[in-house]
Amino acid sequence: MKYLHTMVRVSDIDASLNFYCNLLGMKEISRYDNDKGRFTLIFLAAADDEAQAKEEKRPTLELTYNWDPESYSGGRNFGHLAFLVDDIYALCQRLQDGGVTINRPPRDGHMAFVRSPDNISVELLQKGDALAPQEPWQSMANTGEW
Repeated sequence: MKYLHTMVRVSDIDASLNFYCNLLGMKEISRYDNDKGRFTLIFLAAADDEAQAKEEKRPTLELTYNWDPESYSGGRNFGHLAFLVDDIYALCQRLQDGGVTINRPPRDGHMAFVRSPDNISVELLQKGDALAPQEPWQSMANTGEW
């Protein structure tokens, strides 16, 4: 058995690609528009997985956009996506500068949680050892749920 992908439904392609690609740093691998089914599938990969995703079509994140408007709720029921990151502080700062709320700040230099535009919880984990605690993260309170 091989892990292939995780699918999340999105309500705004531009906002979702801004979050996942511009802010988180994922790469778009492929896109498929289905006129008959009225949906678009966009497959993304983490930067370190890009070559494998292009060659083997995995591991990827599948964003599903249904052309007919729908309301999505219960993003927390999904659980969360998790990404290993090179510098959790730098990424959290880029996300925050991009308007993303840091729901669980990386106070310990190891773990943080944010949410996508469609309320999907995203866990960020520091690659290797935890970074030394630093401000403003060390004393930042939790915001909302993750």
